[in-house]
Amino acid sequence: MNSNLTHEQYVQKKSDESAIIARALQGDENAYAEIMQRYRNQLFHLMYKMVHNREESEDLVQEAFMKAFNALASFNEEFAFSTWLYKIAVNNCIDYLRKKRLQTYSYDKPVESKDGELRREYPDLDYMPDKTLLATEKTGIINKAIEELPEKYKTAIVLRHQEELSYEEIATILKLPLGTVKARIFRAREMLKRKLKGKILP
Repeated sequence: MNSNLTHEQYVQKKSDESAIIARALQGDENAYAEIMQRYRNQLFHLMYKMVHNREESEDLVQEAFMKAFNALASFNEEFAFSTWLYKIAVNNCIDYLRKKRLQTYSYDKPVESKDGELRREYPDLDYMPDKTLLATEKTGIINKAIEELPEKYKTAIVLRHQEELSYEEIATILKLPLGTVKARIFRAREMLKRKLKGKILP
């Protein structure tokens, strides 16, 4: 995933990955542990950017590793292992978000009771000094705007601008033509510009 690697470093990394994968396929449990240690933080940060919840992110990381390990024999070493792993994690996360959307209802929706409608009240957990609050508000507004994008645009923009993946890597992960990926990211940026217009100070 790191485009700053020299050719020699990339070749060495691929060689190391191949050796670990071969050991894992032979049933070496330490090899599985090494793979998790190498990629766990990367996957967690990606999942957290998509679901904004630490526990759900941890669960999604575990599920991604389980699915990857079950499919390890099908991994094609012509490709980067990290890209293959990201593809599994992203697709699993998209499935999870779709299912969750079907099951959830708005937190602000009134609750019916014998005394009429009741609205939930939540404690303010976000008290901060002004400077921190302004920076956090700005980040929050951007994240909220990304969160509100349609799923296909949200995923593309997260992978491009928050994970800093190349268009080619995103195309591989999402199983889409390169032109489609570029079009989605362009469209997502346009949507975000409209959503954020007038909401963020320069």
